[in-house]
Amino acid sequence: MPKEYRTIEEVAGPLMLVKNVENVNYNDLGEVELADGEVRRCKVLEINGTDALVQLFDSSAGINLSNSKVRFLGRSMELGVSVDMLSRVFDGMGRPIDGGPEILPDKRMDINGLPMNPAARNYPQEFIQTGVSAIDGLNTLVRGQKLPIFSASGLPHANLAAQIARQAKVRGTTEPFAVVFAAMGITFEESNFFIESFKETGAIDRTVMFVNLANDPAIERISTPRMALTAAEYLAFDAGMHVLVIMTDITNYADALREVSAARKEVPGRRGYPGYMYTDLATLYERAGRQKGKNGSITLIPILTMPEDDKTHPIPDLTGYITEGQIILSRDLYRKNIAPPIDVLPSLSRLKDKGIGKGKTREDHSNTMNQLFAAYARGKDAKELMVILGEAALTDIDKLYAKFADEFEKQYVSQGYNTNRSIEETLDLGWKLLSILPRSELKRIDDKYLDMYYGK
Repeated sequence: MPKEYRTIEEVAGPLMLVKNVENVNYNDLGEVELADGEVRRCKVLEINGTDALVQLFDSSAGINLSNSKVRFLGRSMELGVSVDMLSRVFDGMGRPIDGGPEILPDKRMDINGLPMNPAARNYPQEFIQTGVSAIDGLNTLVRGQKLPIFSASGLPHANLAAQIARQAKVRGTTEPFAVVFAAMGITFEESNFFIESFKETGAIDRTVMFVNLANDPAIERISTPRMALTAAEYLAFDAGMHVLVIMTDITNYADALREVSAARKEVPGRRGYPGYMYTDLATLYERAGRQKGKNGSITLIPILTMPEDDKTHPIPDLTGYITEGQIILSRDLYRKNIAPPIDVLPSLSRLKDKGIGKGKTREDHSNTMNQLFAAYARGKDAKELMVILGEAALTDIDKLYAKFADEFEKQYVSQGYNTNRSIEETLDLGWKLLSILPRSELKRIDDKYLDMYYGK
């Protein structure tokens, strides 16, 4: 039985100081028992000699210093994991909130995870089909990759996240595929949207959801992504599944980190975020990947809303350093009713070359991808010239490029949130659009592919 202490010295906001403790370690879980028998959970943030600074997961209201007891459990926070977690919904602390029974765990895992040895990592190289042309065709997602979506407030990143979660699959294998969905600091309405969207399409059967609502405690928000990644590690490396982890919204997570850091009176870094935010985000993102000798894999799509649409804000800035590229949503495209409003030119998947080509997608993929980028960039330039100088100033070929850019946005990028395109459909659509331009303009495509596909 853990030793009980009645030595609570003071309570300030979510923090509590307990004196004269023995054998208590950093990150240990604890329980505070109030005079009426109610139990609240907490965790150790700092140990100074025999003093323990503890952070409460629940509110501190009603804690009486003299007749409340604290016990330390001698372990850090763990999640009981099992394959039965699929099709279930949990809160940010791993408790079921879908009205179903408790999970009978196969084992208990520390939610902080074990760092993956870089030498034990396998290189990401298998194509994941999301069914979204702007991602599959131009910024390909590869198994084991970390590819964030940079959005902004008011843009439909939730619809895109739900679409990818419903449609994503590894092609050409019958290996089991699962989605772990972690939502942090979202409204009840958004949470309902995700749960209903997965139920309607049956995607819930292969999904584990962790939902932390905006009115839940900030400290719980910090544990939500770790719970999700722990479930993903179990499904991937113990149960041999391919797991896609989608986390929304990392901005709410970072704000919770800032709140806790401020309560601990730490020296703030940029914009008040703690100086260790880079390290903290890396401890989440770097849990994705593939391990040698294991079939399963974890692919990660974190979603974050950039405050004030600013790419240089600390959250997108640090995320971009750790992850392999980014998918950027654009307000301009959203105003033009393009759905999903993916801005393909500044978006980037650094591993796309590894996941495409013969045997993975199709042999013409790399050539057509480069040509579409080039033609779209030139078309956008032509449209800008048209705005300044008028249409009369454009050459005939520039007018074709401007037309290409419009059609590319309308047909290729804009596909709605319910269309699931196979990679062949995406590539064929690319060829259909490239045939707007004369063959002599397609300088980035090998002649043998032009003979096979141009104008067909």
